[in-house]
Amino acid sequence: MRAFLATTCILTGALFAGGCATKKYVLNTTAPIQAKVDQVGDQVTHDGQQIVDTRNQDKQLDEKTQNGISAAQERASTADQHASLADQHAGDAMNRANQAAQLGEQNSQAVNVLRSDFKSAIANLDDYKLQTSAAVPFQFGQYALTVGAKQDLDKLADEVKASRRFFIAVEGYTDSTGSKAYNSALSRRRADAVVTYLVAKHEIPVYRIQMVGLGDEKPVEEGRNRAARAKNRRVEVKVFSADSASAQMANPTNAANRMPQ
Repeated sequence: MRAFLATTCILTGALFAGGCATKKYVLNTTAPIQAKVDQVGDQVTHDGQQIVDTRNQDKQLDEKTQNGISAAQERASTADQHASLADQHAGDAMNRANQAAQLGEQNSQAVNVLRSDFKSAIANLDDYKLQTSAAVPFQFGQYALTVGAKQDLDKLADEVKASRRFFIAVEGYTDSTGSKAYNSALSRRRADAVVTYLVAKHEIPVYRIQMVGLGDEKPVEEGRNRAARAKNRRVEVKVFSADSASAQMANPTNAANRMPQ
């Protein structure tokens, strides 16, 4: 009996020892494989994460690139608008410069014409002869034109319009009543009223008119009575023309009728 138990124990121990040895062998064999598998899994996970990170970076880079392209396009569009506006301003400035140049050329031509006329007038001063004249009367102490005075000036202006080379002398006078200073100022106002009427109503160029106020100088009547004073309150308008000589040759009868008697 004891021998049987001993044998049983020996067999059991052998089996147990053999099982333990097999399990240990399996563990020793599979452990490196599992470690390798785990390592490969970790590497795959790591590589996958890198791929995800790389994709995210690529996406962010694409977004930045697209934003940069959009911003560049917007700046280019703004630059084009600014360039177009600058071109428009430059065109406007060029047009204004051309207009100013044309106006300057016109003014220069007008000045040259005036200078030529002036030089011609000075050179041929002796050619200017009295063409026609008128005496415009005024009320005592007044310098406003009467209806009759305007009619006389209308007739004179109609005669002047046919002339090409002429100038008008306007001389204002008063009677002897009042001080020298008062009469001088009043005579200038009377002369100025005549000039204003000729320029405004008949469009006679103002540069063709010479005006002066002489107060009570050069009276036409020396008497102190009312009639003499009335004759001295006047503005004498004299038209001098360089065309009168040629006009007389062309039509002596008409020229004689226009000359003052």
